[in-house]
Amino acid sequence: MSRIPEPVQTPEGPTYEGRLLDRADEEVVDQGAAFDIRTLVSRRGVLGLAGLGVGALVLAACAPSESTTSSTSDSTASTDTGGSSGSTATTATGEIPDETAGPYPGDGSNGPDVLEESGIVRQDITTSIDGSATADGIPLTFELQVVDLANGSVPFEGVAVYAWHCTAEGEYSMYSSGLEDVTYLRGVQVADADGKVSFTSIFPGCYSGRWPHIHFEVYPDVDSITDSTNAIATSQLALPEDVCATVYADSRYPGSSQNLAQTSLSSDNVFGDDSGALQLATVTGDAGSGYSASLVVGVDTTTTPSAGSAPSGGEGGPGGGGEPPSD
Repeated sequence: MSRIPEPVQTPEGPTYEGRLLDRADEEVVDQGAAFDIRTLVSRRGVLGLAGLGVGALVLAACAPSESTTSSTSDSTASTDTGGSSGSTATTATGEIPDETAGPYPGDGSNGPDVLEESGIVRQDITTSIDGSATADGIPLTFELQVVDLANGSVPFEGVAVYAWHCTAEGEYSMYSSGLEDVTYLRGVQVADADGKVSFTSIFPGCYSGRWPHIHFEVYPDVDSITDSTNAIATSQLALPEDVCATVYADSRYPGSSQNLAQTSLSSDNVFGDDSGALQLATVTGDAGSGYSASLVVGVDTTTTPSAGSAPSGGEGGPGGGGEPPSD
């Protein structure tokens, strides 16, 4: 990015692009995610890019480098736990189930809060926000299309989506030993006019006690992202078995093959209620060039979110009732 100008001092306090800073005593780059997003939204008219949607502007302004985008097709729910193909649809078939955020959310509800950091609004989440560390693994781009069920299943434009997942070794940034100061595999995007957000990442590993998954929270607007209690949906995306089996043959995923063989969607403590019927992503691609995953996420704001702490026995993974992969 280009050098950010200094704030302008006014009688009301320091401002940037005509707006008061949320944190008057700190620099522009340290104002937090909500200020970042409002800044990008305000640039839509200046840049003449209104037709691209807010999500595209966030990518253009904050992505550290050009990255792969996911398929533009929309997924539907599938109960086939072994396949990676699926039909397409433009609406969700039901409300996404509320699920635990687990013990490693990084949203301030259980210790660390990455959502307070400037730079968390980004499409490419393979690196730490400060660029000091990069997650290794098979490339994965995943796309979520958020649908507003309370208003006729229209695209839920403008909602903010925070997504996070484990490393190839089954560990979580900000929590696992040695990764406390690492922020990779976490990021925020804002849904465009089609209700879509997209993240460039790596395929997550499989640790003991859990089916391979990606966490996400949906927030109603750009100002509510820094308070986890404002989430209107908290859920998880499940990855199909045959794709996981192929990925976990890679040496960068130690122990994942064994852990995958010891669990199933029907026995998983999160997806087990219905084998992930509304949460199983459609995945295309291959291990050589990487994969693209997509899922339609139906959100009903007329229902009360019920996601809470980790289920009995823990979320799994390091320190959460399960064990990370081992050789």
